[in-house]
Amino acid sequence: MRGIIGFGGYVPYRRLHRSAIAAVMGRGGGRGTRSVASYDEDTTTMGAEAARLALRSVDAEPRALWFATADPVYLEKTNATAVHAALRLDASVGALDFGGAVRSGIGALRTALQAVGPTMVVTADMRGGLPAGADEAAGGDGAAAFLIGTDDDGPVVAELLGSASATEEFVDRWRQPGSPGAGQWEERFGETRYGPLVDQAWAEALGAAGIGADDVDAAVVTGTHGRAVKRGAAQLGVQRVADDLAESVGNTGTAHPGLVLANELEQAEPGQVIAVVMLADGAEVLILHTTEALADYAPALPVADQIAAGAEVGYATFLQWREMIQVQPPNRPEPTRPSSSAAARAQDWKFGFVGSRGTESGTLHLPPARVSIRSEDHLDAMDPAPMADVGATVATFTVDRLAYSVSPPVVFAVVDFDGGGRLPVELTDVDPESVRIGQRVEMTFRRLYEAEGIINYFWKARPARARSRA
Repeated sequence: MRGIIGFGGYVPYRRLHRSAIAAVMGRGGGRGTRSVASYDEDTTTMGAEAARLALRSVDAEPRALWFATADPVYLEKTNATAVHAALRLDASVGALDFGGAVRSGIGALRTALQAVGPTMVVTADMRGGLPAGADEAAGGDGAAAFLIGTDDDGPVVAELLGSASATEEFVDRWRQPGSPGAGQWEERFGETRYGPLVDQAWAEALGAAGIGADDVDAAVVTGTHGRAVKRGAAQLGVQRVADDLAESVGNTGTAHPGLVLANELEQAEPGQVIAVVMLADGAEVLILHTTEALADYAPALPVADQIAAGAEVGYATFLQWREMIQVQPPNRPEPTRPSSSAAARAQDWKFGFVGSRGTESGTLHLPPARVSIRSEDHLDAMDPAPMADVGATVATFTVDRLAYSVSPPVVFAVVDFDGGGRLPVELTDVDPESVRIGQRVEMTFRRLYEAEGIINYFWKARPARARSRA
């Protein structure tokens, strides 16, 4: 039996109230909120966070990692390798990018469900458009990750019953590299093209699964063509269509089928049939059946909890983070290009946040050291100490309004890790006025800065989020 072993959805902390768009621009916006990636987040960091959540709930390691996004940080360079490094996967675990299309996310998931060996599928996207446009309001930022395998790799919580795909070349939505927004053909045209493709893929998937539409307990239906998605959901004939998170998160594009599926699985019970239907340049359908193992599965941080814990971001700040407007930066020099050779030498520390611990004294060193501060430890007598999932407490902090930052001020804190170890780190996802000594924090993989086209990734601390249901 092959299916989903572990899963996790990631929703950024910040929310933009759509009504704020019209308040500033005089038009656009709408009801509800959309998720907003912070200035120090991108599709790679969000994908890494989703993958970390997926792996926290299982005792298994992937033998391959596939990363899909329609908004890659790099072209030519593989983006999946940074996620691979943040997860501290072995060098033998291959890491590949899946295209630059919205459909690539569900395609990677379907391929993994039909492949061999445990595979981690990571999807992420940052959706937007020009100010006051429909895409800006309807879009959202987020990520999802799924560890796919068999019962030999770990308990399968949702097995694949059947799948199908229907493809046709037509121009519905498009975006050229570097463009701030996507184009869309007249809506009625796309609606007429998607309808027959959904019918075809749906019938084939149900036939492969050996069930009827009335056997499906819930259907996850997503896509970037709103009218076609609504029509497609209505024609399935299922008992219930899952909440697409449009009112609270928005449409996260490549990541959306996985994010909505993760949210649905977190609320599902064993023995249910869940269908996933994705409309993008055709139609993709997956039919899944939840197993008894789902009852014992504890999500690391449910999607619903992340949505509930979000904090507001102003529209002007949102535009700044999206580089739609420029503001005066602090009067300090911009950082220089990060060194590739230095990053390669310190990869475990920089990407995996691995310190060192004296073999005799047990003393933790952050960053890792060859020479211990304890005399009983000999030179290089150190064991690796992974710290990315270790909680910490703020010992002291400062708010720096002069240091360079894309979104000043910068909040620096000295944190004490559980079990020993102290380190100065930058805080993120915080309001400077709310930081306090004794506050609990956790580590998160983020961007420090970009210089000469190179992204400098490292770890920051954020306020600890409540963990999942027991």
